[in-house]
Amino acid sequence: MTTYTAFTKTDAKAKADALGEALETIVPEPTGVGVFEMEDGSGLWEVAAYFTDAPDDIELALLAKMHGARDFIISEVPDTDWVAKVRRDLSPVEAGRFFVYGGHDADKLPEGKIGLLIEAAMAFGTGHHGTTLGCLRALDALLDAGKSFDNVADIGCGTAVLGMAAAKVSDKVVLASDIDEVAVDVAQSNVDANDLTGRVLCLEAAGFNHKDLAEAAPFDLVFANILKGPLVALAPDMAAHVQPGGYVILSGILNPQADDVISVYTRSGFNLVDRTEIVDWTTLTMARVS
Repeated sequence: MTTYTAFTKTDAKAKADALGEALETIVPEPTGVGVFEMEDGSGLWEVAAYFTDAPDDIELALLAKMHGARDFIISEVPDTDWVAKVRRDLSPVEAGRFFVYGGHDADKLPEGKIGLLIEAAMAFGTGHHGTTLGCLRALDALLDAGKSFDNVADIGCGTAVLGMAAAKVSDKVVLASDIDEVAVDVAQSNVDANDLTGRVLCLEAAGFNHKDLAEAAPFDLVFANILKGPLVALAPDMAAHVQPGGYVILSGILNPQADDVISVYTRSGFNLVDRTEIVDWTTLTMARVS
């Protein structure tokens, strides 16, 4: 079945939210509407709508004008078996001692590598993106330096691939949290598929705002693979929840944004240990001052 997408951009969250709400009322009714802050540092917001019937381009043009947005770009999307496509397109990823793969590539797990199974149907946070890959390499580097971790949190965990990696190299329980309920369900499915049930606890939480995270703190390692804005906002809480001498691995940071994040975390009591760029994205390893 052919479906349709309509995308536009605007320069303010309030405009984007209002436009998103207006889209919910049009005919034909969209099957879904999304409002997203763009990750390119432009400060723009993207509004997207998805349709099973061709949308009214004149109505969309009027809505865009009313809400101060650019003209909608409308596209026809042919029917695609996306899971099959992901299985074809996503090859396994090696990050030091870690090997991220889908079930269709289970026979490719190299001997001596730590396998992390992420199913193709749950393909965000697979290790292919520079942020996830950077975090896995950062953990691998700390382990190579002789560090070990007994109390780990994965904040904004997505698929929980980072929390699972930490659990695979420790006999302690790892806490993995995400603000999104669907992400938490995906994380739990991956945890179960990797035989880590009870070893990685999946929580729905904004930042550290959960009693289990509060009770488990202070942590000796925290992952936060999110975006610059939330990372900056989290800096004081990060300092409060990481023990002296503990580490944070931060990503979701565009390369030009890294200096700002480093500055904020330095003021919050962290020292830079390592800074790595993978294509457009930077991963930071920082240590809490003793």
